[in-house]
Amino acid sequence: MHPCQFLLGLGGNLGDRVHHINQAILKIKQIPGLVILDISEAVDSDPVGYKDQGNFLNICLAVSYKKDGLSLLSEIQAIEQKGGRVRTIKDGPRTIDIDILFSEMGPEESNRLTLPHPRWRERGFVIIPLRQLLHSPVIAKEKTWDWLRTEVDRLNRSDAGLRLWQGPTPWKTILR
Repeated sequence: MHPCQFLLGLGGNLGDRVHHINQAILKIKQIPGLVILDISEAVDSDPVGYKDQGNFLNICLAVSYKKDGLSLLSEIQAIEQKGGRVRTIKDGPRTIDIDILFSEMGPEESNRLTLPHPRWRERGFVIIPLRQLLHSPVIAKEKTWDWLRTEVDRLNRSDAGLRLWQGPTPWKTILR
């Protein structure tokens, strides 16, 4: 199978957020047939939905993967589980959350996976790092994402509750 590009969203708000995201990225990098193309800047965000919890740290990744979206979903769900992800409260606290946001293959609908992610437009913590990723030197030259770049740039979303992360970003060394 020809490699397909996917855009992923990662976030978490329990424990050492930087450590959990970094570990998840390191594990994503180890998925056979997957290459990490680029990593966005991180965003510190207020919780959405369930408010009685700490802030989240969120980033987006662009990856190339030699299998389909359902195979990637199985891989990232295993990473979430090994990373201590427990699904008890909708939009609740978590060590790590990994979502497949988009596939270059276009829309996909199954009982396990819907692409594009159905709530991506509602989430500033996705839009801000996604916009940055789509305009990064590596991904900006990818014509595959022109339609999405236009769509994201058109969205006039408030940055309320979102802050560019000023702390450590150990995952930035992963691409070197």
